[in-house]
Amino acid sequence: MLTKFISTGLRLVLLLICFTTAPAYAEVSLPRLISDGMVLQRDTELTIWGYAHKGERVTVSFRGSNYTALTDKDGRWSVKMKPQKPGGPYAMQIRGKNRIELTNILVGDVWLCSGQSNMEHYLGRHSIRYADEIAAANNTRIRQIKIPNNPVFIQPAYDVPEGVWLPATADHILDFSVVAYFFAKHLQEQYDVPIGIINSSVGGSPIEAWISEEGLKEFPDFIATLNENKDTAYVYGTNRRADSINRERAKTLPEDQGLAGDKKWYEPAYTPKNWSRINVPGYWEDQGVRDLNGVVWYRREIEIPADMAEKPALIEMGRIVDADGMYVNGEKIGSTGYQYPQRRYHVPSGLLKAGKNTLAIRVVNNWGKGGFVPDKPYYLATAGDTLDLKGYWHYKVGAAYPVPPPPPKSIAMRNQPGSFYNGMIAPLTNFAIKGAVWYQGESNAGRPEQYGELLPALINDWRRQWEMPDMPFLYAQLPNFMEVNYLPAESSWARLRESQLRALALPHTGMAVTIDLGEWNDIHPGNKKPVGDRLALAARHVAYGEDDITYSGPLFRSAEVQGNKVVLSFDHAVSGLVSRDGEPLRWFAIAGEDKKFEWARAEIRGDKVVVWSDGIDEPQYLRYAWSDNPDKVNFYNSEGLPASPFRTGKIE
Repeated sequence: MLTKFISTGLRLVLLLICFTTAPAYAEVSLPRLISDGMVLQRDTELTIWGYAHKGERVTVSFRGSNYTALTDKDGRWSVKMKPQKPGGPYAMQIRGKNRIELTNILVGDVWLCSGQSNMEHYLGRHSIRYADEIAAANNTRIRQIKIPNNPVFIQPAYDVPEGVWLPATADHILDFSVVAYFFAKHLQEQYDVPIGIINSSVGGSPIEAWISEEGLKEFPDFIATLNENKDTAYVYGTNRRADSINRERAKTLPEDQGLAGDKKWYEPAYTPKNWSRINVPGYWEDQGVRDLNGVVWYRREIEIPADMAEKPALIEMGRIVDADGMYVNGEKIGSTGYQYPQRRYHVPSGLLKAGKNTLAIRVVNNWGKGGFVPDKPYYLATAGDTLDLKGYWHYKVGAAYPVPPPPPKSIAMRNQPGSFYNGMIAPLTNFAIKGAVWYQGESNAGRPEQYGELLPALINDWRRQWEMPDMPFLYAQLPNFMEVNYLPAESSWARLRESQLRALALPHTGMAVTIDLGEWNDIHPGNKKPVGDRLALAARHVAYGEDDITYSGPLFRSAEVQGNKVVLSFDHAVSGLVSRDGEPLRWFAIAGEDKKFEWARAEIRGDKVVVWSDGIDEPQYLRYAWSDNPDKVNFYNSEGLPASPFRTGKIE
């Protein structure tokens, strides 16, 4: 897996030659963004640009107006078009020594949607939860262009490797970002204008990868790394050495006994001997196996009734840590190479037989707990019938890996400062947009205080690059995640949420609170529609000037000590504060001068919240939802939006 990643990384480095060097053009050509089906930003000056032979005259014709430019010494040209009113579809002609005609162009609002995997996740991965929405999708006035993963080290790229504007219709909807689609759908229905989505997001990427070299100038460590990475010989050499070391280490791993014999452990004819029972879901380290990294086989026989036999089926196996291959009656029906995707495998018709059927799963785990993540779906289903796959299976270890030595130094493309800015943001900055939507932070959760500096740096950098000092910038605060801690404690995720909250000090920003939308066992929670809707509510105020809507959950404003009680005031609470489930407010903690926090009682009194603990006579500090996973928060405003987690400094 690591070898494949490094090889892919080196291939991507080579791609930068194609997209950062301006070649000589014999004919007029266009960047990927300027293409059939594009959405242009309404009511602002527009740039149309491209490439042609040096000194060539290029004319752009659109809606009855002509715009002319001469190419420069590098063969690049651009024209400025007057602001356009929403509408379409329209055509555009670009003429030089050759002629290009673009069709099906709309004018509306364009939003850059960026971040890591929770922005990147597409509807195809959530097709069961959003089956009705997918089935009903037929909106040609919502369009997306997906920018491919393209980290670049040396200098900003001129263009992206590929990309096509596609409408939110049955043929393409599964490829739309879930969050971006519901964000766009909300706005399109609200304002009845076309909405374009530029989806430029990469799973696992840290925020510094999306900031330009200029934007990182106040971060000397990142600048040093960025300059080091411009030495391609150093990058190639480092990754080649790591690749070689990992290949040699892979050769020393013990052979998987499940694949070594004449009869493989997934074959129905294989007779299991000395297999042990284990519960699914669950981790093997929690069921009598200590610190095992390696290959573990799971096997189970199930009875298929006659009315399910021969039919196509779906097997849901939740999430598996880390990689797996799934077999039904000796036939491999699917595999996944890493832990995060939901396991949904399709069984072809004719494979299931009436009576006894054999299921086998080969699980490979390289570190941490291995096995099946609890609280996920585990079943086999045909049309109208379902068999539960939870419960006891049998398992046997195919290979136990030795404790691995420290990994060799390598340069992971997705982790490098400036890399995704250069390859996936810089080529977009000529294209006019309404604003930006950002969902990211998980990869920086270990550096929450630094994030408090990086998020404003990103916002200011993008505003500078687009020459939009008032660019609306909307972002999702991290949701609840990981095990619930029922005692007051420190939390890096809480501190990162605090850094996100503080970025609201920048003008023209809006934050969607998602502290009620996470899942303890999944960094990619499935309930993404409310994220898009809450971001759209923020956009309606920040970008569209709706001042009469409540677009955020309660945000802490001030605290006042009155005797042994703390009285809290909040913004975005004009219509009232509520306990969503009618129960006492949860997750408030207070402390005295010693900063030893304990849970407190909290009551809504008008537009205030009063917090106290009988054990603390002189409260000095307060926290709300200060945890990785404050489960089932119930503090909301009357509009149904949750309060952001927060903490106070010393309350005077």
